[in-house]
Amino acid sequence: MEPYFIQPEAVARMRVEAYRVRERTFWSKQSHNPYMTAEDPSLPVDHPKRFFERRTSGFINSDILEAQSDLRALYDWDAMTRFVGVCVGGWSIYYLWADPLARCPYAIMEDGDYIPWHFDGNEFTIRVSVEQPEQGGEFEYVPKMRSLDDESFEGVRRVLDGDRSRVHRLSGAGRAATVEGALFATPSDTGRRQGRVDHRITDLCSGSRNRHRPERAKQFYGYAMPMPIHYEREAKRPDRLTD
Repeated sequence: MEPYFIQPEAVARMRVEAYRVRERTFWSKQSHNPYMTAEDPSLPVDHPKRFFERRTSGFINSDILEAQSDLRALYDWDAMTRFVGVCVGGWSIYYLWADPLARCPYAIMEDGDYIPWHFDGNEFTIRVSVEQPEQGGEFEYVPKMRSLDDESFEGVRRVLDGDRSRVHRLSGAGRAATVEGALFATPSDTGRRQGRVDHRITDLCSGSRNRHRPERAKQFYGYAMPMPIHYEREAKRPDRLTD
């Protein structure tokens, strides 16, 4: 993580844009389990799929960004795509995320907001720090929580019950990087090859947050686009993991 990966004047324009369109934020205030699946009463009551916590956070969806948005320009820049590929393990990344809602949204969190333990459906997440909270918003994660062959439900349950023996905390970096303009890679997974990472963001945070899933789009962004990509790829899973 390097400070000022993005020039301060560009960060300032992003912050101004976010405040300018802030009234169009979709606020997700709901309960979900770590897999973001529906309640399943057929499972034992202590199964992690039946552990639901309240999530409160907001997104300014990518389709709302302005035409001259610095964030949009950064995301669409080919050199940035290649750079990210090198940073996350030398992958050749040929495509940008096609989802018009989730490509590069602003994530908004206010006083007391909280993102509970969950698994991402993507290999990695890149965040840009636009504005810092006064306190809190720490990023916590458990590396190699599960593998392609083992969901490790018992291990997930222990974390949910408060076992912190495997929990790592990125102090400061959890606030989407300590310095505004820094680049922060969320260790979702390096990738699904190595074992999925369970993670959360603790109370209070302000800052910026692959599978095409209409249900997840509705949870995070308020709706799914009436387009094939949100539905046709729902069944095209590269593995049998729950999320």
